[in-house]
Amino acid sequence: MLRYILKRLIEIIPVMLGIAFIIYAIMSFTPGDPARLILGANATNEAVENLREEMGLNDPFLVQFFNYIRRIVFEGDFGNSYKSGQPVFKEIFKRFPVSLNLAICGMIGSCLFGIPLGILSAVKQNTTTDNIISVIAMAVVAMPSFWVALVLVLVLSLQLKLLPSSGATSLKHYIMPMITIALANGCSVLRITRSSMLDVIRMDYLKTAKAKGVPNNVVIWKHAFGNALLPVITTVGTIFGSLLGGAIICETVFTMPGIGALIVSSIKSKDMPMVLASLIFLSAVYSLVMLAVDLLYAFVDPRIKAKYSGK
Repeated sequence: MLRYILKRLIEIIPVMLGIAFIIYAIMSFTPGDPARLILGANATNEAVENLREEMGLNDPFLVQFFNYIRRIVFEGDFGNSYKSGQPVFKEIFKRFPVSLNLAICGMIGSCLFGIPLGILSAVKQNTTTDNIISVIAMAVVAMPSFWVALVLVLVLSLQLKLLPSSGATSLKHYIMPMITIALANGCSVLRITRSSMLDVIRMDYLKTAKAKGVPNNVVIWKHAFGNALLPVITTVGTIFGSLLGGAIICETVFTMPGIGALIVSSIKSKDMPMVLASLIFLSAVYSLVMLAVDLLYAFVDPRIKAKYSGK
């Protein structure tokens, strides 16, 4: 198991380098001058040119990229934000807890919405209940997330005054974003749960368990769902990793100071160090989440654990 973990951690390194190269290239070749951004629109051309030379922006692209990687590897320096002048990770670590809380709430909401309905739809296959759940799922998928968010703000905040419409300082601020994310991603969990349950529910060992008098709830939740859990874990883990990058629609509509909103504003202002550091950080976090999902497989399925341990 330890050998597998070390192997996966080493594999993250070339992934980070590839992501850094792609983002650095995109940010370098898009219009805009970082030196002009730092000095302001009223700065002289001479001052701008001197700052470009000082920052190494006149060097060839590959030289700039390798200098950036060298500073990260040997000095641990990801640079300072062009807008604030502060180290980039100071702002990232300040905003990441908001995105983490939002991702956790969204994952919980998606599971509470998708898993029970997916199991019920599989158990009641080809019945009225199954048809109703399918119609609900299709209707929810057809609703844009920004529209759902705006409707929640209009109804729950402006009309009923039950929940705050912006901010991220209390649990109440996360209720409407959680509902928005749960409706958007819960249908994916529902579909994969239903499909996985249908594959398992027809197997002979479940018929044997029922024939032995095992209660139906135990058969469904312990035997069937336990063996149908791997695809659900994959889907939920993917959703959670994606949400860590910031649910940009939720952060925009509900004015939440998360890392997704930070990346969008940094891209608009061509704040290259902030964009690069944010995306490299999120890529590393996403890779670790996927590693955690793979390790979780071992606790769900002993056969996978035996594979990891080489037995």
